Amino acid sequence: MEHLHIQYNGWIVLLSFIIAVLSSYSALNLAGKISRARGKSRIAWLLAGSCVMGCGIWSMHFVGMLAFHLNLSIDYDIPVTVLSATAAIFASFIALRVTTDAQAKKWQLAAGGLFMGGGIVAMHYTGMAAMRTSAEIRYDPYLWWLSAVIALAASYAALYLFRRFRLSPDHSRWKLLSSIVMAIAICGMHYTGMAAARFVHPSPPPAGAAGAESTLFLIIGVSLATLFILAVSWGAIFFDRHVLEKMAYSDPLTGLANRHDLTRFFEEQFKAENGGAVFFIDLDRFKSINDTLGHDIGDLLIREVSRRLLECLSDRQTVFRLGGDEFLIASKDGSPEAAHALAERVLHNIKRPYFIEENELYVTCSIGISLAPEHGTDRSSLLKAADTAMYTAKSAGKNRFRVFDEEMDRHMIRKMELEKDLRKALVHGEFFAVYQPKCDAASNRTVGMEALLRWNHPTLGVISPLEFIPIAEDTGMIIPITHWLLKEVCRQNRLWQDRQWMQVCISVNMSVRMFESQSLYDMVEEALTLAGLEGHYLELEITESIAMHDTEDTVEQLRRLRLLGVRVSLDDFGTGYSSLGSLDEMPVDTLKIDQAFVRKSQISSKQAIISNIIAIAKNLNMEVVAEGVETEEQIRFLQSQGCHVMQGYYYGKPMTADEIGTRYHKAPAGSRF
Repeated sequence: MEHLHIQYNGWIVLLSFIIAVLSSYSALNLAGKISRARGKSRIAWLLAGSCVMGCGIWSMHFVGMLAFHLNLSIDYDIPVTVLSATAAIFASFIALRVTTDAQAKKWQLAAGGLFMGGGIVAMHYTGMAAMRTSAEIRYDPYLWWLSAVIALAASYAALYLFRRFRLSPDHSRWKLLSSIVMAIAICGMHYTGMAAARFVHPSPPPAGAAGAESTLFLIIGVSLATLFILAVSWGAIFFDRHVLEKMAYSDPLTGLANRHDLTRFFEEQFKAENGGAVFFIDLDRFKSINDTLGHDIGDLLIREVSRRLLECLSDRQTVFRLGGDEFLIASKDGSPEAAHALAERVLHNIKRPYFIEENELYVTCSIGISLAPEHGTDRSSLLKAADTAMYTAKSAGKNRFRVFDEEMDRHMIRKMELEKDLRKALVHGEFFAVYQPKCDAASNRTVGMEALLRWNHPTLGVISPLEFIPIAEDTGMIIPITHWLLKEVCRQNRLWQDRQWMQVCISVNMSVRMFESQSLYDMVEEALTLAGLEGHYLELEITESIAMHDTEDTVEQLRRLRLLGVRVSLDDFGTGYSSLGSLDEMPVDTLKIDQAFVRKSQISSKQAIISNIIAIAKNLNMEVVAEGVETEEQIRFLQSQGCHVMQGYYYGKPMTADEIGTRYHKAPAGSRF
């Protein structure tokens, strides 16, 4: 019996090591894809990764087998060779399945390492068993066990590296170093196993018996197959990263990361326990620009805004576009000072003028800030807090930032509760109307009423209209509520007339939502018809902002309403943005002087404004009513300027219908009632 000495081809050994490195690097990349994937795509990535890694390890082993030389003719049993490849793929499947499971426990990782190591050992020695040669193979038991230990160590190292780098970027220096470490471990196991093999031949083999052509063919075939597998896997990764991932995780208009990438960012990169900040950014007045100049200009404006946001950021901050005119910045610096500084930079950059296709545009933004971990440690709580703070900033006047605090949270919770209860209030009859008289100062008699909406909440009591009216407008509930109020006011007015208490015009405040609904005319007509009330006993109060909103449509609706005999008054005149040039074209019967001017009527500048409003009304043949009258000095000044109809606490606070009835019966003849 003669022991044969193994000789290795160094270039082929190097090729086996390169194949191991490429396989390991591909496996690390695919581990990241598997971790991020969900559903069927996760299964597809898992199977692809197992095949790539398993075939890569098997190819490394097979090339390593071809690297040694015995001067004997060697063939391979194909079924057994395929079985060894199956063992490698199974070992890779176990490794990827365990390491990409975020919920995997320590015992599962230990079991995974054992299965993977066993699979690699099975792959190697099954591949050795596939050899068909005249020599007998015997194994050194110590080196055999050492190769098994190395296989287990390599498996545990692979599991650790897979979990450590599964969420890293596809191209990473540490990932490459890890691939080299894994390749050394895999090659170490293989060549230790080869060292354990003792080839014994019954007689000296004939020189040059090895099939060189067969060997060269096998080397080329295995190498091409390996390169093909790696090319397919890298091609899939490239397609996923540069095509599918870009489509899924980037905003097509701005190129910024989108909502999906925001979720991934918080799962993989944002460590709230280490501190951080979230900035919720919403543009002010963007809708008006979009509606006025068109969506093409709006899109160009959004692109320019996104570019300016990028200018404000450092490498510790990332900006996302959430959709529409909403953006979010996630910062890994959670100090209040850094958050304030970044918010100031964003406000300054955004409010600079924009020059877009010969349009000079101005837009500002409102910013809400939440800090981690003070305001939360997960994406949902931080975004909710930042969103709440943003709405607070917008309510405070826009073009500013606010940092979340607990008071904002309580306010938002109350708002949500009121919104929920508001939808049931109309059905449960919780709304009621109060009436504030309008008096003629000269005759000291009531000449009109203003109906005001009130909400008697079953547990919270009477809710201020300043609190629930904006909610009703935002939710659209203001439309059915106003419909109810119109019918209630007309019914009550008809009742007072039937009792011969008074015959006055009662005004009802309108929301812009009523005009947008295109159903205001039908509602008013229905209310008058049901009550049997003549139209001139009902007045609709609109604000200057309503008058200027879609002016042509608003004017048309008001003209139709006046055909019913309904009167129209312009409320809070002088505080809005109406154009005096179009005031004479508005179908308005009355101008109401805002109480902000009346309360400061002792100031000469306010007196001048009041005098001009009264003059405008007289020149346009309109009536004029002063709001907020509380003192006799105010009454004397208004009368001196020609305003005689007044409304305010001096003449009476808002009262319920029952209170007005009681007051009527107690009033002496010839008084205000």
